[in-house]
Amino acid sequence: MAEALAKISQVQGLGMIQIRANLLRSGEVIARAVDLVLPAPMLTTRQGERMLGWMSPDELILIAPQPQIAGLLAALEEALEGHHALVVDVSDMRVVFDIQGARADQALAKLCPADAANLPEAGLRRTRAAQAACGFWRHGQGFRLMGFRSVADYLRGILEGAAAPGTHLDPR
Repeated sequence: MAEALAKISQVQGLGMIQIRANLLRSGEVIARAVDLVLPAPMLTTRQGERMLGWMSPDELILIAPQPQIAGLLAALEEALEGHHALVVDVSDMRVVFDIQGARADQALAKLCPADAANLPEAGLRRTRAAQAACGFWRHGQGFRLMGFRSVADYLRGILEGAAAPGTHLDPR
């Protein structure tokens, strides 16, 4: 019997803050407020269980354990007072899945047009998994995939299908 490409599990207990701002003007203020280095395009910076990821030229995502979110949100709001910025707790609208195993990149390759195998260690890639918008980054022996909670069941189903032995899914 063939072995699964990866193990899929939903991650609990993470919180997320979406940050929209002119990163050239406000980036260092944001970085100081959350005690993380501002990431370069398509990369992340991490400290302990917190991660700051570059999503676009004017957008970052801060991921941290849920109990830290209220304090981080308050710190960001205070630091960005007077800046043209948006800081929103998006924890309840997102879902995160772990895709773990030596062949996790092959499972993602069935669903995503992005090249997971060559993603840098600190990389963050926005893409799609089949028809759902998502982002993914390296985590442990595999990846973490973030998507909208409204399509959580769909994401779980396609991830489990892609990880199953012998499946061939077309991401288009």
